[in-house]
Formats: sequence, structure tokens, C-alpha cells
Amino acid sequence: AGKFVVSYRDEGNSGYGKACVGTISGTSISFGSEYTFNTASSYSTSISFDPNTSGKFVLAYVDGGNSFYGTVVVGTVSGTSITFGSGVIFNTGAVYGLEVAVDPNTANKFVVAYLDNGNSGYGTAIVGTVSGTTASFGSEVVFNAANIEWLSLSFDPNTANKCVVIYRDDGNSSYGTAIVGTVSGTGISFGSEAVFNSGTTNQTSLSFDSNTAGKFIVTYQDTSNSLFGAAVVGTVSGTSITFGSEYIFNSATVQYGKAAFNPNIANKFAVAYQDWGNSYYGTINVGTVSGTTLSFGSKSVYNAGNSTYNPIDFDPNTA
Repeated sequence: AGKFVVSYRDEGNSGYGKACVGTISGTSISFGSEYTFNTASSYSTSISFDPNTSGKFVLAYVDGGNSFYGTVVVGTVSGTSITFGSGVIFNTGAVYGLEVAVDPNTANKFVVAYLDNGNSGYGTAIVGTVSGTTASFGSEVVFNAANIEWLSLSFDPNTANKCVVIYRDDGNSSYGTAIVGTVSGTGISFGSEAVFNSGTTNQTSLSFDSNTAGKFIVTYQDTSNSLFGAAVVGTVSGTSITFGSEYIFNSATVQYGKAAFNPNIANKFAVAYQDWGNSYYGTINVGTVSGTTLSFGSKSVYNAGNSTYNPIDFDPNTA
């Protein structure tokens, strides 16, 4: 409880990949020492804890020191210290826009989704397995045979081996699109694509409700609707997805939006973003889901300054 890890590219140290442990006490945060996971320029870091193995997490990144290959490293937290295993390459072509997610229902199993620039920017995924401090991989699987952007990935915490990927499909008029993945052993298969926004869609974010099986929220910048901040509720049934209507949470340009469900309160989530309608301030809205209907509370500013990159998460151990 109260423990998390931040991963990042350290511009003050040649762009090396770094990570550190944060500890929450009341409303304060303290940090341990920095630890280096890649002694080269590192991009697109993404991190996911294995809730089945105390202190264990998977960190995926693009290794700028090795031809921009997609790489994964396993980390272990002890107190405020981190130890890393060796980096393992999962794609020997230039990778962009990756995300990693550990299956909360299956220990040591995770998926990486990414844009494979070595294969025309196709949307691609691969299953990884953790053993000790290293990872091994199955075969790559293409889930969208066109260039994609703004992908987001999450497992359904209520349904083993089931995940969803959302993205902008440049092969279909840049529509916002989602697809269900099913993991079996070291492989993954995908259902049919489902469009959640029939317009140009940017800066997608995805979060499952851990209290309601098959239910998730998508937030995004609806470029076809004045760049407003928009959200829809998705429901997974087998390998299919259906979506409710679009709801606007901010009637102004939204950038860098990220959403997260509160695992301690059913049907409640928060979305953090840069509000261009209010001096680019860092802002949060609380949303409530009822079936496929959404409602939002008033906006709250958390940073009265220009705020880019606004990831948000909840502590599942603390209400």
C-alpha cells in the first residue's frame, strides 16, 4: 500500500532510462534514489505491476541506443530500492507508441502493444512471460494492418486473459477504434474491430472498472468535434465490444488526457488533462458510469500552470 514506481527518460543524463520508487504518506510523497534500467537514450517508457507477485513489475521501452528496438526489463522493488534484470528485445524493428499491461489474473503474464515501424506502422501485440528477473516472448500478432496512433492497452481485472487495445486507425479515416485480445499461453488472438468515434480521434486513454466485469471507459480528444474532451463507455462480451453514446467532459480543447477507474468505488473514475479553455492548466474531472451513460462533476485544477502529460492512477489498497 502507498508504493509506486515512476519510469522516465532523464534528459539531464543523456536520455538514459531511469526509475525511482515513490511512497505516499497521507497527502505527501517521498522518493528513493534513481535507478538506471538502460544506459542509452530511452523513449516511450511504459510500466505495469504484477499484482500477483509482490514488488515485481514489467517496464517496456524503445531503446534509442540499439536501433530503436522494442525492449522489456523486469524490475523488483524492495523498500525504496529497485533491481533490474537484463533487457530483452521483443521487436527488432523500430517501435513507436508502445504500452505494456500485466494480466492481474495470471501471474507473470503480460502483453505489449505497439506500432511496428519495421512493418508499415501496423498495430502489433506480443505476449510476454516473466521468469525470475527475465522475460520471454511468443510470436508477434498484427491486430490492425494499417498505421495506427495513440494506442492504449488494459486488461480486464475481472476476466482472465482478456485485454482491450484502443487506437486511432489511420487506415479507416483516423477513427477511434477498439479491439479485444485473448491470451492463450504465449499467443494472443483478436476479435473484430469496433469503432467508438467516427471522426478523427487523438490522445486516447483506456481504463477498466475493476468492480464491473467487461466495463471500461475511453477518453479522447475528438478532433472532429472542436478538439473537445470526450468519453464513451465500452462493454466487452466475448470477443466483441459495444459502445454507448459520446459524452463531452470539457467543452474546450483538451490535450494529454488520461483516465483511471477508482478500484475502491464502483462506477467512479477520474480523467486528468490539459485544459486549453483555462490557460492550459492541469485539470481533473470525476465521472460516474450508469450502464452506458456518463455524468461528470465540476472541474478541479490541480496545477495552475501549463501541464503536459497527465497520467493518473489510484492506489488499489487505499480507498
